[in-house]
Amino acid sequence: MKKLIKFMKQVGEVGYLWLDTIRFGFRRPYEFKAVLDQMEEIGVRSLGIVVISSFFVGMVMAIQVAYSEANFAGRVMVGMGVGVAITKEFGPLLTALLAGSRVAAGITSVIGSMQVTEQVDAIRLLGASPEKKLVFPRITAAIIMFPLLTAIADFVGIGGGLVVSMVDIKMGFTTYISQVERAVTLSDFFGGIFKSVFFGFFAALIGCYFGMKVEGGAEGVGKATTQSVVATSVSVMIADYFITKLLILF
Repeated sequence: MKKLIKFMKQVGEVGYLWLDTIRFGFRRPYEFKAVLDQMEEIGVRSLGIVVISSFFVGMVMAIQVAYSEANFAGRVMVGMGVGVAITKEFGPLLTALLAGSRVAAGITSVIGSMQVTEQVDAIRLLGASPEKKLVFPRITAAIIMFPLLTAIADFVGIGGGLVVSMVDIKMGFTTYISQVERAVTLSDFFGGIFKSVFFGFFAALIGCYFGMKVEGGAEGVGKATTQSVVATSVSVMIADYFITKLLILF
């Protein structure tokens, strides 16, 4: 019961943090430079892990589709299986779990270090808002960059399936691409992009929350970073279910 009460309290605190961020974030002067810096940190520096992971996931999926069927149908439908699975689910989810965990951990460690060294309090003493200076740029950058990372993950994952199809299954380039084009619709692609907006939002907001709540010096920073990674992963999985249900209904 105590854990449930603590969890509900944390949810409420996250909600208040978001409301304060909205209230102060759009006030002048705008933090354009801070947003651009965070776009580089969140998006560009997460590109490597997203590209490598999605490429090999696409390759593994192509092998699974090709050899999971006892008859010839599995090999014929590789492009369709890989294209649909990557764009609708694995592209946004893989990006959220890998890049999101990295982003949440990085945000928590940076803001947490500022918290224990009283830099956050110094911002308040100067009459500024930590939500505006620290939280708003990170959330904005995550909402912008996660859809871009997801789109890259989609194309790279499909490319990984193409490599396996051509080298291992001996399928022609044109055949594979035509299968992908026939199976993947714009709604599939943009549905995954739509998910990634929420995934990026949750990763940044949770990272900021745990960073702002750090106590106990360096040990507290490490503990908060671990908690933010776990909370981000769980939140992404829960959100993925509900957003998928919503997309199916509409």
